[in-house]
Amino acid sequence: MSDKKTQQQKLRRRHRRGMTLIEIMVVITILGLIMAAVGVSVIPKLEEAKQDTARMDIKSIEGAMKLYYTKKGKYPDTGTGLKALVDTNNLDKVPVDPWGNEYIYMNEGGKPVISTYGADGTQGGEGPDTDISSRDAAAARK
Repeated sequence: MSDKKTQQQKLRRRHRRGMTLIEIMVVITILGLIMAAVGVSVIPKLEEAKQDTARMDIKSIEGAMKLYYTKKGKYPDTGTGLKALVDTNNLDKVPVDPWGNEYIYMNEGGKPVISTYGADGTQGGEGPDTDISSRDAAAARK
């Protein structure tokens, strides 16, 4: 009888040991496939969100520019740029776009133009590298 009990105890211990290596590998593979499927659908949305954030930032900077204009009677020149907004306390610091680059400011014929070159940080591009400018927003309003 004691032989039978020890065999049963060994069987119980064997069943309680846990998962085999193959079972763990199958679980990891399934998790990897799920993560890949989620990643494919989430990453493009992240880039769209960054572009939307840049558009909202540009509108905010335009608002600070209007305050500057009200105080000074003119917009800052291109050389002074957005630093002029910090110097007059219209902004806390020179703003950076969602990709970590400073926004670009130009005074074109007395009118301010604020832009960003997108994810690649260079002029031109498509998709996430698309340039975003206050000119685009003004053209869309017309």
